[in-house]
Amino acid sequence: MALLADPDAPTDVARRMARTLPARLADKAGRGRRYEVEVVSEPFTAGTEDPPTLMRRILDRGRAENWDVVVALTDLPLHSHGRKLVVDLSHEHGLALLSLPALGGLRLQTRARRAVEQAVLGLAGPGAAGAEGPPPDQPLPGPFVSRLAPVHPGLIDEEESVDLRYVVSGPRGYLRVLVGMVRANRPWRLVPGLSKALAAALATGAVATVNSTVWSLAEALSTPRLVIAMVGSVALMTGWLIVDAQLWHRSAEISREATQRTRLYNASTVLTVGIGVLVCYAGLVVISLVWALFILNDQVFASSTRTPLHGPEYWTLSWFVASVATVGGALGSGLESDEAIRAAAYSKREQERRNMLQNDQNDQP
Repeated sequence: MALLADPDAPTDVARRMARTLPARLADKAGRGRRYEVEVVSEPFTAGTEDPPTLMRRILDRGRAENWDVVVALTDLPLHSHGRKLVVDLSHEHGLALLSLPALGGLRLQTRARRAVEQAVLGLAGPGAAGAEGPPPDQPLPGPFVSRLAPVHPGLIDEEESVDLRYVVSGPRGYLRVLVGMVRANRPWRLVPGLSKALAAALATGAVATVNSTVWSLAEALSTPRLVIAMVGSVALMTGWLIVDAQLWHRSAEISREATQRTRLYNASTVLTVGIGVLVCYAGLVVISLVWALFILNDQVFASSTRTPLHGPEYWTLSWFVASVATVGGALGSGLESDEAIRAAAYSKREQERRNMLQNDQNDQP
């Protein structure tokens, strides 16, 4: 069997899974059966997000390599009849297409492994090949069931090769897929890509920490105003990064599913970049606090603010300086390479996959 995985997160999930999957499958299948698992990383979703087209690609790939069972993993949110696709199964051809975001953002590796195990055992089970379809009373796949986002069978067109499909729908299903998309984006990877912005923020914070005007402002601001300053600075940097790197996704298609995809892409991009900026903000608070503890003098501070320098004053100043520094980091983010920031956007990763596929085709004789 083969695990056909999109590059990046799906490939990482597939490779970790492949270490224990053969033994687990053999143990669950019994009857002395053995499984060999091959991981193939390639952008099989490049250029399309249409499940029937993807299933045809997987079928052609499986026939070319003579694989008995193929399970394809993608980090793209797939749609079917206006609903978010979890998994497509073809027992006749031994194929499965799994959309990782539909598994949610928690315990992704475990959920994906269990889903693949159940799919493989069902596809490779007795009578699976050549069957007209799964038993009508087949239960819902255990790994997909969630109280927060119920999974249920989805509609299948007559011309499709799929004989079983599971989807999520409604607000809870949307939230589950959105969280899964953000998890697949791995927003913490955005932080190293903002080196120039962080350098500008640190420089701004270092200067602000020793500025007596900033001391007075920090002491004069109430907690709600400090919160507003924090939210405003994070929103400013998030918005600037999205606009400057052209991360906002626009679709040329006019359809319900295209609109849903666009909303998901943009929502996941905002959350991903926002979380990355919040991680940077937390780091700036810590660094500002350490710098203030090292550099500030109690007598000088008290002479300017008429307030003794104690723990609350250190914290308030560091919090306000982090907001000021984040604004400075937003200005410095214009010096960044767009590639580092675009890695956080699904639409840009899809363009990279298309480029990879085009390059592979050009290299072939």
